[in-house]
This record gives sequence, C-alpha cells and structure tokens, in this order.
Amino acid sequence: MTRPRNPAHPVTTFVLVSLGLFMVTLDNLVVSTALPVIRVDLGATLQELEWTVNAYTLSFAVFLLTGAALGDRLGRRRMFSIGVLIFTLASAGAALAPDATMLVAARAVQGLGAALVTPLSLTLLSEAVPDGKRGLAIGAWSGVSGLGVAMGPVVGGAITEGISWQWIFWVNVPIGLIVAPLAVRLLNESFGPDRGLDPRGLGLAIASLLPITFGVIRASELGWGSTTVIASLAVGLVLLLAFFVAESRAREPMLPLRFFRSRAFSATNAASFAMFFGIFGSIFFLSQYFITVQGLSPLQAGVRILPWTAMPILVAPIAGVLSDRIGARPLMATGLALQAFAMFWVSRIAEVDTPYIEWFPAFIAAGVGMSLVFAPSANAVLSSVKPKEAGKASGATNTIRELGGVFGVSVLATVFATAGGYASPQDFVDGLTAALPVGAAVLAVGAIVALFIPRHTSPGQGAEDDARSGADEEAAPVPSPA
Repeated sequence: MTRPRNPAHPVTTFVLVSLGLFMVTLDNLVVSTALPVIRVDLGATLQELEWTVNAYTLSFAVFLLTGAALGDRLGRRRMFSIGVLIFTLASAGAALAPDATMLVAARAVQGLGAALVTPLSLTLLSEAVPDGKRGLAIGAWSGVSGLGVAMGPVVGGAITEGISWQWIFWVNVPIGLIVAPLAVRLLNESFGPDRGLDPRGLGLAIASLLPITFGVIRASELGWGSTTVIASLAVGLVLLLAFFVAESRAREPMLPLRFFRSRAFSATNAASFAMFFGIFGSIFFLSQYFITVQGLSPLQAGVRILPWTAMPILVAPIAGVLSDRIGARPLMATGLALQAFAMFWVSRIAEVDTPYIEWFPAFIAAGVGMSLVFAPSANAVLSSVKPKEAGKASGATNTIRELGGVFGVSVLATVFATAGGYASPQDFVDGLTAALPVGAAVLAVGAIVALFIPRHTSPGQGAEDDARSGADEEAAPVPSPA
C-alpha cells in the first residue's frame, strides 16, 4: 500500500473513519430487537440467543488492545481497512447463517473486525486534525458513535419488521466494500513508535481478557459464586498480572505501564469505566421494560429510548469544543452526575403503568450526561500521551470502556434476578427498581473520580513527562493552540 501523494484532508478522514465506526457501533445493539424473530427462524435456544449478543461483545473486548497494537506496528490505515473488510465479510456470513451456531461464530468474527476499526478510527482522526480543533473532531466522532448506538435498536426493529432479520447484516456489506478501498487510497498511513510485535504481550492480552470477559458474561446466568465464573475470573486475573509483568519488561510494550502514572490518563479511564458500567447496564433493562412490561413492539421500544441514546448526536460535538477550552474535568464530572441523577430518578418512578411522559425528562438528562463524557474523555486521554502513542492509548481506553459495559450488564443482571425477574410485569419492575440504584451509585462514584482529572492537559504531553514533572496542571493551565 503506497502513501497518498497529498496528505489526507481532515474532512475526508472524518467521513471515512466515521462510516466505519458507525457500521460497527450500529451492530452492537442492532441484533437485540431481532432476537425473537431469529429464535423462531433458526430454532435457536435461549442460550444461543444470548451468545448471539455476547459473542460480539466478548470478541470485541478481547481484541481491542491487540487491534491498536497491530495498527501501531503494521500500519494504522492498513489495519483499519483490514478491520472493515473482516467486519464486512463476517456480516455477510451472519446474513447467510443456516443455523444459530454459524450465526454466533459470524458475530464473533464481527467483533474482531470491530476491535480493529474502533480504536484506529480515533487514532487516524486525531492525527489528521490540528490540536486546536481536536475537541471538535472528537466530539463529532463521538456523535457518530452515539448515533450508531442510538439507531441500533430502531434500525434492527424496523428492518426485522419490514424486510427480514438477515438484512440487519446485509446493510453493512455495501458500506464496507466502499469504505475499505477508499481508506487505502485516501487516508495517510502512520505507525506507532514501536515496530516490534511484542508477541508475548499480544498473547497474554488475549489470554487474560478472554476468561475475564467470559466469566463476567456467564455470571449473570450462573451466579458470581459458580465454579465456572470463579475459575474464569481467577485464571484471567493471574494472566492479567503476567501481562503487566511482561509489559514492564518489554522493550516495545503494546501498553506502556507509565501511561497509568498520568493522573489525566488514569482518572479519565476510571471515570469512563464507571460510566459504561452504570449506563449500559441500565440501558440493557430499560430497553426491555417497554417490551416486557408495557407490551410494545421492538421498533416502538427503540423509538422511546431515542431521546436518551440520540442526545450525543446533538451535544457531543459541543462538548468536544468546550473540552478544548475548559478541559475535561468539569464536563465529565457534570455528565456523570447527571447520569447518576437520571438513573436514580427512573428507579423512583418506574411502575408497570408509568406514562412515557414521566420517563422523558430523565432520558434527556441521561443523554446529555453521556454526551458530556464521550468527547471530553477521548480528548483527555489522547492529550495525556505523546501523539505517536495515541494508538496505544486509544486501544487501552476502548478496552477499559468495553469491560465497564460488560461488568455493568452482568452485575445489574445479578441484582435484577435477585429482586425480580420475567415472571410478570410487576416482577420485572421489582428487579428493575433494585438494579438501577446500583448503576446510579457507580455513576456517582465516577463523577467523584472525574474531579481528579487535571483541569487542562497540554496536547501531546506524554504520560512520562506528566509523571516525571509532578507539576500540577491546575496551577498553570496550558491553553490549546488556536
């Protein structure tokens, strides 16, 4: 693959990486509203339906760090294009799946492709725009990501009801076949600072994240005290410790541990973990509430969630611009506090027959809160490391976020099952009102953690410089370049 003769225009880069990002974020939730039809069409069991969702999540979480590392070493443009192609072919495989087993396998391969696309889309974009406009670009990128999440249940319900469930996967194919070759032709190629592959780090990253994610996913069904879950988590944690030891000794580590000496990097990622824990665990049950309790169709349920999930489309670009001017701390702390308040509010008003108008203000508050976190958190993380290390930082951040979502769904599902269930609408509401305060509490903790993020982080400042200087950025904020 040759370099383009002229540098890629920021708008061109934004369009191409956003199309790839939208495709993979859409498929995170698009299948959820098609599950009842897939169960009948393929004769799938309940466990197979669960793995239709979980196979994507598991593969995505496990390979995020690896995807970023391969981009740094083999070329970010190259690996982004390969990720789009893998996702596209896997989408065709899912659409053609003759049974549930093949569908689950195709979803796992989709997750692998998404793990290449997601972190590298952010890295390619951050390289293509000037530092002073990074917040705006990342805000728009976050809005596209929010659009994919927001439209997933709606698109899945509409296509399943109007055409067939297979078309929720077929729609990816033309997008992927257009984006992949254009990315090769039009985007700039770039590499990270290390060219060695760090095979020990790659192997240990996959080997540790796989049992941890698997154990957390299975905990919602088997219980946190089951032998399978305990053994999976124990093995994963031991391998994760081995990964950190190996990375501390590697000449070219895929995840430099000095990143975590940066207060901006560590606090931002901890707050992001809390947000994905609280908000995605809550969305998982609230989207089911309208179907299970109030008897709405999947499409109707998706539309009712839109005021929440679609807010990042409108607010995230504004938050990105503000993060360049005032820093991530006030935006993230406010956003997480808003989400905590919204989830606690919903837990107080949830009844079997709660009118939708009572949900609406809480959904708006939660959506605005999400929007105030997405772009500022990405901007803060990228500003806390050197520009050439953006790929590694992006991979680590996306992995931490995804694990937060996995833990959130599993923990809230355990609380839900303990207090209620699916036996009746009231039983579901009992479980919902017990689970949501847990999500709200974690979000509130995230808001407190966000207060430890430095007010300003100089663009391009390396984590090692932050740790070595020990300077308090709050005392001498460095403005972003114009």
